[in-house]
Amino acid sequence: MQPEIPLDPLDSPYPIPWNWVIATHAEFNARRDANKRCYRSPSLISPDGQYAAYSRLQMESNPEVASSRITSIMFLENLQTGDLRTVTASSPLADNPFGESEDAQLPGILSILIPVSWSQNGDRLLARQFEGLFNTSEASDYAVVWERRTGKTYTLFPGEVEYTNAVLLGWSQAHSDRVLFRAGSLGEEDWPLWAVNLAGETELACEDCPIVYGQVCDRAWTGPQG
Repeated sequence: MQPEIPLDPLDSPYPIPWNWVIATHAEFNARRDANKRCYRSPSLISPDGQYAAYSRLQMESNPEVASSRITSIMFLENLQTGDLRTVTASSPLADNPFGESEDAQLPGILSILIPVSWSQNGDRLLARQFEGLFNTSEASDYAVVWERRTGKTYTLFPGEVEYTNAVLLGWSQAHSDRVLFRAGSLGEEDWPLWAVNLAGETELACEDCPIVYGQVCDRAWTGPQG
């Protein structure tokens, strides 16, 4: 019996297309070939129907999995004008054109940005930045928040907290300007819940619950792109 492939390396409620990653690498491994494949995520429509957010993933697959790479770009499309803009994270492995991280160019990285939720009134977009290394347990989430009014982007994570892995859960129900994470270390059973605001300030949020908004729209072109 083949072992079951997890939906997501961190068991996130907003999984990255992990089955596609595994299948793509298996294909190139069988052919002993190196090549590129792309994947487009479903669109997340804002509550007012004006914007669609979606991601394009690119996998540079190599027979040696530790030499493979996955990077991504998230697009914001104005559905009224057709204008496109990109959103990028400033986390360590993100391929940010304004960043100076050499780690983003290393082989073996996974840097995947996917939309998770709009705010209730559509003035902010929340995305999951998953980062990790192939064939290791090193993996964690960052939250990326884009503000419609200012055009600013914030990259957030639980600060001044000891953990090996963090999982983005969504917006805070108690404080609409905060995002919620579970964060802890491998082997621990109970991971605390943390709320992080746009300034990066982190607080325990034991009684809080996550919430998400927006309509997911699957199109014919969603999924593997050849």
